[in-house]
Amino acid sequence: MAYQITCPSCQQEGLDPRQSTATCSHCAKQFKIVGFCPTCHVELERLQACGASEFFCNTCNSMISKRQAEYQITPV
Repeated sequence: MAYQITCPSCQQEGLDPRQSTATCSHCAKQFKIVGFCPTCHVELERLQACGASEFFCNTCNSMISKRQAEYQITPV
């Protein structure tokens, strides 16, 4: 199963951080997901290729996994 983050509405793990806009698999509410670097707290660039999704920090010049990223989740 893919890594999912906790929905702020229903408190269940149901949001896919690979998408910039995600729908909770439990409550069906939509959210905008923005990733931030855990080191410098700058918004991350989302890299997607061949079905994989990772983040890149232009400030730290490093790849950040979706598990390491800090997320800002806002309702759409």
